[in-house]
Amino acid sequence: MNNDMIKELYSIGLIPVIKIENADDAVPLAKALIDGGLPAAEITFRTKCAAEAIKNITEAYPEMLVGAGTVLTTEQVDAAIAAGSKFLVSPGLNPKVTAYALSKGIPMLPGCSNPSDIEAALELGLSTVKFFPAEAAGGLKMLKAMAAPYGQLTFMPTGGINADNLLDYLKFNKIVACGGSFMVKDELVKEKKWD
Repeated sequence: MNNDMIKELYSIGLIPVIKIENADDAVPLAKALIDGGLPAAEITFRTKCAAEAIKNITEAYPEMLVGAGTVLTTEQVDAAIAAGSKFLVSPGLNPKVTAYALSKGIPMLPGCSNPSDIEAALELGLSTVKFFPAEAAGGLKMLKAMAAPYGQLTFMPTGGINADNLLDYLKFNKIVACGGSFMVKDELVKEKKWD
């Protein structure tokens, strides 16, 4: 795993998880995030224009930490890398897709919600994973219990993270960052309310 990228995630602390329906919205949204002090984004592969949106952002703002989310296939790994993604995230741990991403030299944070997932991640050589769906899977209490036996493993919880529980998560020393969609609402993007 790329330690520099993990340090960058840690320094930012909050990674906006964004579904972009129109690739033309990517650059103004990225500018709004940077202007707001949040130079990061996880663009999910839940829309057809995800790769184009990532490419638009990485070309306009190469300094921004941009990753691809909801990466489910090796084809999406290739598309995300070609678009300029600096990291990949998936909702679950698919050993084939994760191993493929790692073989390409790109950091991958697969979703893990139980010890068996974590052990599969460790077997693949990972040192940081996504904890997903964080709140539905038992929240911070579950994460702390699950993290205890796994030494240096760190987490990026995502799913149900919001302004009310964010700081509680970030206080736990095994968390590098939290992913969340609460600060980039779909309706604000659709209405182009970048402020």
